[in-house]
Amino acid sequence: MPLVNSTYNPPLFFKSGHLSTIYSGLVRKVDDLDQIRVRITLPDSDFLDTDWSYASSVSKKLVIIIHGLEGSSKRAYIQGSAKALMQSGYDICALNLRGCSGTANKLFRSYHSGATEDLHVVIEHVLQLDKYQNIYLHGFSLGGNLLLKYLGEKRERANEIKGAVAISVPCQLADSLHQLLQFKNALYAKRFKGNLIEKLKQKQQLFPDLISDNEIENIKTLKDFDDLYTSRAHGFKDAMDYYAKSSSLQFLDHIKVPTLIINALNDSFLGSECYPIEIAKHHSNLFLEMPKYGGHVGFYGSDNFTYTERRTLEFLENIT
Repeated sequence: MPLVNSTYNPPLFFKSGHLSTIYSGLVRKVDDLDQIRVRITLPDSDFLDTDWSYASSVSKKLVIIIHGLEGSSKRAYIQGSAKALMQSGYDICALNLRGCSGTANKLFRSYHSGATEDLHVVIEHVLQLDKYQNIYLHGFSLGGNLLLKYLGEKRERANEIKGAVAISVPCQLADSLHQLLQFKNALYAKRFKGNLIEKLKQKQQLFPDLISDNEIENIKTLKDFDDLYTSRAHGFKDAMDYYAKSSSLQFLDHIKVPTLIINALNDSFLGSECYPIEIAKHHSNLFLEMPKYGGHVGFYGSDNFTYTERRTLEFLENIT
C-alpha cells in the first residue's frame, strides 16, 4: 500500500518530541472510565490480569489493547484509547502483561516484546466467550511490536482478527535499544531501568537462587538488564538473541489483516530501521503513517482526545 499521508499538525508546544512524550506519559489524565478486572489463568499456572470496559449498548465489536514497556491498563494512553473506542460502540479488553497489573506474577519469567504466547491465550479466551463478531488489536510501543509479531507468525487464530493499529512501534528492537542508550534518551532510559530493577529485586526475593545481589548491582544499562534477566528468564542466549528473535520487522510481510502503524519521525526511541517504508510500499495490508511530530506515544489532541485515538477509530471503522 502507498504510505499514508499524515494530517497531524499539533500546537507549537507539542511539535517537540520530548515535550509530547513527557506530557503523554506524566501529565495527561483520563477520567470516567470504568474497568472491570478479569484474571486469566495461563497454561504454565501463571496469570494475566485484564481490565474490561463496555459500550453503553450490547456490542459485537471488541478491541484488545496492549500497553508498552512498564506500562499497564491504568496508563493514560491506554485509558484514553479505551474511552474513545468505548464511546463509539466498542467493548475493550485492556491487557496487563505479566507482572504489570500491580500484583507480581508467580513465575521467574515475566513479559517481553515477543511473548505472543500470552496474547494468544487472551485471544482464545475472548473467542470462547462466543460474543464478538469483530475482534481488533491495538498496541503501543512494546505492545505494538507484540501484536505485529503475533499477526505475522501465521498463528491459526490470527485470521480471527479483523484489523489492528500499532502506535510508536520499535519494530527493530536492537535499533530502538541503540537509540535508548544515547544521551538524548538518558532520562527515559534511567526511568525504565529503575522500574525494571525494582521488579527484579522482587523476583530475587521469590527466587533467590536464580539471581544475586552482585548481578543486579552490575546492571548499568537496559541492555545489561536484558542480558541478565530478560534473555535468561525467557530462553534466549543473550540480549541480542532476544532482540533478533522478538523484533516484529521480520514478520510484517506475513500479516494478512488491515494493519496501521503510526510512528512519528521525531520519536527519539526509534531509529531508521523502525520505519518499515519499503515493506509498506509493497504490502497489501500494511499501512504506514509517519507524522512529522508526535514523539513516543505523544500525539496531542484537543478535548483530551489524541490524534492517534481519532485515527485508530477512523481506521477500524473503515475496515470492511
